[in-house]
Amino acid sequence: MSENSPPGTASTVTASKVRREGNLEAPTRHPIEWKTPEYWDIDALNEELERVYDICHGCRRCVSLCDSFPTLFDLVDESSTMEVDGVDKADYGKVVDQCYLCDLCYQVKCPYVPPHEWNVDFPHLMLRAKAIKFKEEGASFRDKVLTSTDMVGKLATIPLVDVTVNAMNQNTTFRKVFESTFGVHRNAPIPSYHSKTLRKRVATMGRDITPQAAGRTTGKVALYATCYGNYNSPDLGEDFYQVFQHNNIHIELVPKEQCCGMPKLELGDLNSVNKLKEANIPVLAKLVDEGYDLIAPVPSCALMYKQELPLLYPDDEQVKKVQQAFFDPFEYLFLRHKAGQLNTDFKNSLGEIGYHVACHLRVQKIGLKTRDVLALVPGTNVHPQERCSGHDGTYAVKKETYDKAVKIGRPVARKIDQIETDHFSSDCPMAAVHIAELADSVEKPEHPMTLLRHAYGLGGLE
Repeated sequence: MSENSPPGTASTVTASKVRREGNLEAPTRHPIEWKTPEYWDIDALNEELERVYDICHGCRRCVSLCDSFPTLFDLVDESSTMEVDGVDKADYGKVVDQCYLCDLCYQVKCPYVPPHEWNVDFPHLMLRAKAIKFKEEGASFRDKVLTSTDMVGKLATIPLVDVTVNAMNQNTTFRKVFESTFGVHRNAPIPSYHSKTLRKRVATMGRDITPQAAGRTTGKVALYATCYGNYNSPDLGEDFYQVFQHNNIHIELVPKEQCCGMPKLELGDLNSVNKLKEANIPVLAKLVDEGYDLIAPVPSCALMYKQELPLLYPDDEQVKKVQQAFFDPFEYLFLRHKAGQLNTDFKNSLGEIGYHVACHLRVQKIGLKTRDVLALVPGTNVHPQERCSGHDGTYAVKKETYDKAVKIGRPVARKIDQIETDHFSSDCPMAAVHIAELADSVEKPEHPMTLLRHAYGLGGLE
């Protein structure tokens, strides 16, 4: 530890006041004070980065997570002092660039998160650094496009355009040119686009079901389709409708929506996050007032409404209202099961399932509800893999970080190959595709809702 070590290190502990190493209390999150002048002060940021980096250097428990921590520790170990004070502040951003806000360091590794007195929130400190960088420098054209998921989805799903886009994305020559000109790695799997979107597919699937409340659930849900669900995995909508209606849950789509804002958050573009919040929250809050619960097929989108927006807008009552009504879909089904309202008349077993637990699902702190629901199916064994895939939406497609994403995700793929499963699944469709590309034994990943639909004998699997 350097002379700037935080309180509680060996150099400052006194006999009269012995502080705990680590923290035994449940972690809590402080609001993100992005509307204060200090938040945007570069000197204040660097001071906080140095403080937190020094704590991380003295701990190093997170070295096995993303590449932020190996990057930091290499900078420290290669410096003249072999302490954080020897690292050039100009290099602090190298650590920030490797963070994709998975939140795992905060939720499962760091012993110094609040209410510990050292008050370490590494992901939200990285967010602050990203936000200041974006404000000062903006972002590359590529990064702006990759995080504009609504715009890209609307353009790429125009009839015939979708066919052309999908064909080009599978063309080796085009992908080499695309890598050199746009910066998307030639080997990174790029999702397909479908002119028959989720909204079009479920337009005639609605049924008028009388809602029956059970526990915290109303039995009446609005599905927030998400950009990925609508444009890239439109068949998911059919799976959700089939399963929820089979369980006598009234389901319909959120009438209009824009991107949840998570891609822009990861870019540090908080102004765009604010615009999307202003577009989405009034629509969702109105649905809550009308008795709807809210669900989404992608964990990152659910997390945006359950955690990130409430921390960005702690005094917004509509944001709080949406937060309290938002559920992970399998969390919702399990709550219904606990109240005796889940249909357990399954027609098909699912055998052995290799199940990747998405990072943004783990940090919702609801337990492994997807596993618990699928395990209700007779003749089914679920093998959870609680390790990051390294995908993060854009991290695994960028030319400069693709290899690192592969390194992070390969242990999961290797474990799936060892298990020799009948199915491979993840709540995050993007993570599932990334791992499937790395695994020798996986031909095609299947969403857990698709598997559940098949278990009910309602189709779902090709």
